[in-house]
Amino acid sequence: MASTNDLKNGLVLNLEGQLWTVVEFQHVKPGKGPAFVRTKLKNVLSGKVVDKTFNAGVKVDTANVDKRTMQYLYNDGSDFIFMDGDTYDQIPVSPAVVGDAAKYLLENQDAIVARHDGSVLYIELPASVVLEITYTEPGLQGDRSTGGTKPATVETGAEIQVPLFLETGTKVKVDTRDGSYLGRVS
Repeated sequence: MASTNDLKNGLVLNLEGQLWTVVEFQHVKPGKGPAFVRTKLKNVLSGKVVDKTFNAGVKVDTANVDKRTMQYLYNDGSDFIFMDGDTYDQIPVSPAVVGDAAKYLLENQDAIVARHDGSVLYIELPASVVLEITYTEPGLQGDRSTGGTKPATVETGAEIQVPLFLETGTKVKVDTRDGSYLGRVS
């Protein structure tokens, strides 16, 4: 249990049986009436964001979420296997929990795995990853670096949009949040 005065960004609350992360909070003391805390909460599982107001000093139930950096080992056909670098424990994570992160996940890559009561809540990748283009149509004469884009398939199988001048075999930096091209890597 914690008081609303102890709220901080990133804290995970257990409200009505669901886990919510504090995205932002503001302590408000109006001229008249009691103080209150205005918060923006994000559902850990669904990603839904809601605004919620608490009276100041009210007790809220906090959840213990264990975030660890783990190494992605392989996909065994049904689950993604991650290994804790300290204990060498291997944990299976279902594709539903990994979600879109699977499109940017390479073997032996580190990711943050968040767990609560033994079950995995979500996987958090670094903001960007370096991937190699395995297939893209060749550029045409007259294609410039400041032109349009074309689809390219990267080594994880994901398809991203890249500038026209890039070729198969080029390593590129990709934003893991939206799959956008960030630049070439030499």
